[in-house]
Amino acid sequence: MARCSGGGVYLKQISVLFICVAFLAGCHQTEETADIGEIYGEVATAVGENRNPVIVIPGILGTKLESVDGTKVWGSFTFGAADADFADGARLVALPMERGRSLSVLRDDVVPTSVLDVVVADVGLFRGIEIGAYVEILKTLAAGRYRDQSMGDAGIVDYGGLHYTCFQFAYDWRRDIAESAVLLDELVRDAQQASRVGRRLSDHAHVKVDVVAHSMGGLVLRYYLRYGIQPLPDDGTLPELTWAGARNIEHAILIGTPNAGSVLSFQQLVDGWDLGPLFPNYRSSVLGTMPAIYQLLPRTRHGRVIDESTGSPIDIFDADEWIRREWGLADPRQDFKLQQLLPDVPTFEERRAIAIDHLRKALARASQLHKSLDVPASPPLTTRVSLFAADSRATPAKVGVDAQHRIEIIENTPGDGTVTRRSAVMDERVGREFTPRLESPIAWDRVQFLFTDHIGLTRDAAFVDNVLYMLLEDPRSWAATR
Repeated sequence: MARCSGGGVYLKQISVLFICVAFLAGCHQTEETADIGEIYGEVATAVGENRNPVIVIPGILGTKLESVDGTKVWGSFTFGAADADFADGARLVALPMERGRSLSVLRDDVVPTSVLDVVVADVGLFRGIEIGAYVEILKTLAAGRYRDQSMGDAGIVDYGGLHYTCFQFAYDWRRDIAESAVLLDELVRDAQQASRVGRRLSDHAHVKVDVVAHSMGGLVLRYYLRYGIQPLPDDGTLPELTWAGARNIEHAILIGTPNAGSVLSFQQLVDGWDLGPLFPNYRSSVLGTMPAIYQLLPRTRHGRVIDESTGSPIDIFDADEWIRREWGLADPRQDFKLQQLLPDVPTFEERRAIAIDHLRKALARASQLHKSLDVPASPPLTTRVSLFAADSRATPAKVGVDAQHRIEIIENTPGDGTVTRRSAVMDERVGREFTPRLESPIAWDRVQFLFTDHIGLTRDAAFVDNVLYMLLEDPRSWAATR
């Protein structure tokens, strides 16, 4: 059974929001909260046209995906949506694999359409249910009187011709995180131009943007801050640290981001994602085609995956370990699924060679991304990087591997049920001798811990109150940039 904290796998825990209203209701308790409209109504009006535009970046699973023929690939549990249990659906959900070609050129006909503000469930017992997802962040920004482009363009809200000040970044969460970060720049430019036009500024006026990013979206944002539109080089080297993206960003606000990865993503890539009989079974061979999931793996130096026979950390970025232990795409028992994904490849040996080649490329890409994000560095003084994280839930933190190469969670530490506290702050003391002060490659301007779960962070009263203060009132940002 899916739970709101502890156990499970990375995607499965996040997807609790998308499959069961009853569990969601039990994930947080009713409490007295401040009247946000009364607190921020006056300041939101006073800021008026001078506010920074804000961009919302969802995490993994947080964007609707559709094929070019209109088939829903992700974002709606309805009849007619892609079903990964069947060949046609599996090929839509998975990314292409081909030997001798880089991940960046392996593309399909699936495109992101919009941020997953509401999920529609229309299968079996869940018929007719609509479940709020990132709508909580959008409601918070609406309380601050931000004008959302997606809602305006869809005719949901009539802003009376006023320019948009809130934008949603829809991206293909299956693909390389650095690739998504490069695409983020396009939306940043659009938001800047909308602000120039709305505020009657010159075309050369420099406009800062604020970004609120949840979960994996925070990794997209962090790469953009450091490297702007530079992709990860195909030769495996690191891009030049320029802080090009940071020049456009004033507030970078991360929520529950797995900055040091998650053992749950490793469990997902090894064991797959089974939601039960009413929903598709996402096999490890399907998920293993997605570079972004590898980029959520924990760092080997932190000792999060342990060989139980020796007590030593396993280098989970070494593809030979996966081949020897028959994990994920290297599991020969997954050939039945590879036959669906690679229908034109006639033999087991050829399919296995393609799968292992893809595994090697995805692991190497993940290691390269981690190295690019782990370089200790401070952004320009005009960019502030803040974190909201939770540390009240027992959260899987360490995996043991037995003699038969089976895996199980052997240690839990405080977190939000999906991301540990230590991962969120990117604590480099993990796996080393303890010291009292945090050691992190991320120069945090502010860190705030809340008592909730991974999705609950987005609707927590303390988050809502503080994020609006940061965006609308904080005098430090106004003094630095105006």
